[in-house]
Formats: sequence, structure tokens, C-alpha cells
Amino acid sequence: MENALPAIYLSVLIVLLGVSAWFVVKQILKTRRIESSLTRLQRKLKQEPGTTQEYFELGSIYLTKKLASQAIPLFQKALKAAESEGETPLAPIYNALGYAYFMQEQYDLAIRQYKEALKHQPDYVTAANNLGHAYEKKNLPQPALEAYQHTLKYDPNNAIAQRRVNSLKKRLSGAAA
Repeated sequence: MENALPAIYLSVLIVLLGVSAWFVVKQILKTRRIESSLTRLQRKLKQEPGTTQEYFELGSIYLTKKLASQAIPLFQKALKAAESEGETPLAPIYNALGYAYFMQEQYDLAIRQYKEALKHQPDYVTAANNLGHAYEKKNLPQPALEAYQHTLKYDPNNAIAQRRVNSLKKRLSGAAA
């Protein structure tokens, strides 16, 4: 029995180290994949015009790295490329552009992009949630409530929108009282 306790302790320690190592390796592989894509896309786009997908992918990588100012021109190029290509869905590009503006605290520009995304795809709940969040940042609870209700129209089980609608209704009813 005296030898069992150290063996159990050692086994638990080895399992914890193994799990930790797995998470570290997974993160390293993810980072290498992103960096590889970043390098490939940067090289390609320096040499020749890119496709909508390439501009969007590079802009998304910059957003992941919290480099919104570098992502914005890429999303704008993606929109121009999409116009010339034709059938590309524009809503995700407008939403990403709105998010880049949001990250820079340019809420009016973000709102404009989110609305454009919803104009192209009214059931795009991510853009509707983002629109609500931008309105909240601008301290505009009524439009925020409407944006979250728009989300619930297309996704009634959206937990974020449900929570925000409840909070904003309380806030608005408290302000009216």
C-alpha cells in the first residue's frame, strides 16, 4: 500500500503532462498553419492580384492576429474582387470588415458594414449579433434590442441574443420608469 500512493501520484502527473503536451502541440501546429498561409498569401498578393477568397483569407488572418488596420484594406479589395467575379457571397466580407472597424472602435463604420451584410443576407445571425453589440457600444439600446430580436427571428435558440434581449428590455423598462 505504501508503494501504491507514489505510483498513483506519478500516474496522475504523467497523464496531466501528456494532456498539457497535447494542447501545446495542437497550438503549435495551428500557429504554423496560420503562419504558412500568411506567408504564402502575402507573397502571392505582392506579385499579382488575388481572388476574393485570397484577400478574405489574408484579412481574416490579420484579424486573428488583432491587426485590424491591416485587415481593412484587404477586405475592401475582397469586395472589389467579388464585384468583378460575380457570384461570391458578400455578407461574410461585409461582416468581417465591420468587425475590423469594431476592433478599432469605429462603431459607425462597423454598423454600416453590418447593415450591408444583413442587406445581402438577412438571415446572417452573426452580423445581426455584431450589429447589436456595436449599437450597445454606442449606447443605443433600442436599435441594439432590435438587432438582437432580428437574430432571434432567424435563430430562436441563440443564447447571446436571448441574454442581450432580456438585459436590454430590463434596461429600457428601467429607463422608462
